[in-house]
Amino acid sequence: MLKVDILAIGAHPDDIELSASGTLLRHISLGYTAAICDLTMGELGTRGNAELRLREAADAAAILGVVARENLGMKDGFFDHSRQNILSLVQVIRKYKPALILANAVADRHPDHGRASKLISDACFYSGLIKVETTDDSGDLQEAWRPRAVYHYVQDRNLKADLVVDISDFMEKKIESIMAFRSQFFDPGSQEPETPISTKSFIDFIRAKNKSYARDIGVEYAEAFTVERNIGVKDLFDLI
Repeated sequence: MLKVDILAIGAHPDDIELSASGTLLRHISLGYTAAICDLTMGELGTRGNAELRLREAADAAAILGVVARENLGMKDGFFDHSRQNILSLVQVIRKYKPALILANAVADRHPDHGRASKLISDACFYSGLIKVETTDDSGDLQEAWRPRAVYHYVQDRNLKADLVVDISDFMEKKIESIMAFRSQFFDPGSQEPETPISTKSFIDFIRAKNKSYARDIGVEYAEAFTVERNIGVKDLFDLI
């Protein structure tokens, strides 16, 4: 059994890198373990192809230092909120038994993000029901497991954050993990069509977004999250 502390789930390869990789890097540096699960191979992306995205995702995973990364092979752009897709995610959640799930934004420019958000949230609930039966790769019945919390990372659209994570010490490593997706982002030698995320200024936009969310907590860079339920603390000074 490969249990991790954090399971980060994204609709597409590069969702995690763009929006939550600094948070993963920070927690890995503190001794926590993390894994990534991509729902699709991003095959509808204008640049590159599915096979290349899988290789780029593996390179990014190595940069981040996650213990595992897997892809569920759902249809990019057209995956639905089906029993099959929920159970596929339940299998992954029960496999890694994370305390925390990082999930797509609840609403965003790309329709896949909001749809993935709902799919992930529901899978976390069903994963805790003992009468929802799934098996592991060996065919053995999996134990029910429900994460303690689901945090939705802010993506393209700036949402009101419920919490932000200081990633100041990890911003450059975050950019390195993003640029592992060479086919998707700025490459002056590329002959492929330009997209909103392949422009030279896009990385500046990522930095500016992380700077904006950092301002309220007085640090240089931060990643933002929204929550599904109230956050409980035992000591108010933990929030300072």
